[in-house]
Amino acid sequence: MATNLTLTRLLKHVAEKFPTRNAISVSGKFIVTHERIQQLIEQAASQLVAAGIQPGDVVALTFPNTIEFVIMFLAVIRVRATAAPLNSAYMPEEFEFYLSDSESKLLLIAKEGNEAAEAAAAKLNIPQITVTLPNSDSDVSLSPSSPLSDFDLVSEIVNDPSDVALFLHTSGTTSRPKGVPLTQHNLVSSVNNIKSVYKLTESDSTVIVLPLFHVHGLIAGLLSSLGAGGSVTLPASGRFSASSFWSDMIKCNATWYTAVPTIHQILLDRHFSNPESSYPRLRFIRSCSAALAPSVLARLEEAFGASVLEAYAMTEATHLMCSNPLPENGPHLPGSVGKPVGQELGILNENGVVQGADEKGEICIRGPNVTKGYKNNPEANKSAFQFGWFHTGDVGYLDSDGYLHLVGRIKELINRGGEKISPIEVDAVLVSHPEIAQAVAFGVPDDKYGEEINCAVIPREGSKIDEGDVLGFCKKNLAAFKVPKRVFMTDSLPKTATGKIQRRLVAEHFLAQISTAKVPKFGA
Repeated sequence: MATNLTLTRLLKHVAEKFPTRNAISVSGKFIVTHERIQQLIEQAASQLVAAGIQPGDVVALTFPNTIEFVIMFLAVIRVRATAAPLNSAYMPEEFEFYLSDSESKLLLIAKEGNEAAEAAAAKLNIPQITVTLPNSDSDVSLSPSSPLSDFDLVSEIVNDPSDVALFLHTSGTTSRPKGVPLTQHNLVSSVNNIKSVYKLTESDSTVIVLPLFHVHGLIAGLLSSLGAGGSVTLPASGRFSASSFWSDMIKCNATWYTAVPTIHQILLDRHFSNPESSYPRLRFIRSCSAALAPSVLARLEEAFGASVLEAYAMTEATHLMCSNPLPENGPHLPGSVGKPVGQELGILNENGVVQGADEKGEICIRGPNVTKGYKNNPEANKSAFQFGWFHTGDVGYLDSDGYLHLVGRIKELINRGGEKISPIEVDAVLVSHPEIAQAVAFGVPDDKYGEEINCAVIPREGSKIDEGDVLGFCKKNLAAFKVPKRVFMTDSLPKTATGKIQRRLVAEHFLAQISTAKVPKFGA
């Protein structure tokens, strides 16, 4: 397998090994095998070459979760260009920022079109091409199309491990988003790490519930499945739908799924109010991209009868850094994100010294899956790669068994008069209350302590719980200095595009309600 140093080569190898196995099913529409996907990629790649795309060019893509996106993403990297997937819900000015920051040469869009993206591309003079795959036997159609070059031109293109294949922006909790280039070698390293820790094979099958414009859905859901010879189902609507999820899972004989806590919570709420008659037998359920409270993990395992494995990941690591193991490989610990997978992980203090077990510090990594550095951002790179490690910006510690425990983002820890409070710990206590559905703790400016702790709480349906009940519960379960001084009862929380709850957004949202005079200025 040593020859598969690019994702492109790995997927070709898989198609040669499992040509007739299903690779992608579009729920209720059609099924495409591994061999057919490769043919469609080569054919789309020759159309990109005909459209003038050169190695190193950046091609932006904005699609729902469709087969057209999958084929075009893989065709772009096949011609040694860089794919820059964008959230189709962006506003025109966001598209403008991302298209210009990535220096995109071409925008690929779905047949439904996207007004905001098209307007931004027109303003920047970036050509646009609409992509459709009418059915699994037809070719991918690009419109406007260029006079087709012959396939020989593509067959002569050799992919290199160092080719930048994927360009994404970090969600930027404190500053403007940073551009993260990821190479073919980064991608294949991460896919192999994910395959190995979850023992993914050609017998595995999953339904994609997360957007493919971020690493969680793209790498862990889609590419790791394809790279194992397994299969994925894309929901008919092109996005997650709680009402069709389990029927899709049963139809495709799913063996696992990966999601963010918000989606696990939606599936749990549905299970309690409107359960399915039966659930598929899953090898495991995976949770990543935000902390999963131990009480929610226990409810998931009980409801769906499978081990829930929490993992830890970030864009700069091409997704996966750590995961809890499968039950046959060791215990999975609620409240821990498991052990490093295929890379080195160290807990460093401010002077770059690696800390021992149970000592808190900054989580740092190095390995073949880690980006070489942010695009055009020497300052960010200088601090991110200090002491020869990549710095995640997260505080945590390794226990004596080598399992990683997260304390929080360095910038989100609440410093109350010198006492550092982990908002993750407070969240976990809040959601362990049987009448609380979701909760977020956050820091607010305070004259006396510098920072004080507040929280926002979504009660379960039909619950009469109030601020006093929440505070009483916290006082029983938290040290006095960690008890929130104010509780905002609410029915919704502001989220990012990936369903992540960012404390900064929540803090700004609720503080703005109290007084416009006191809104803190966060970040740069």
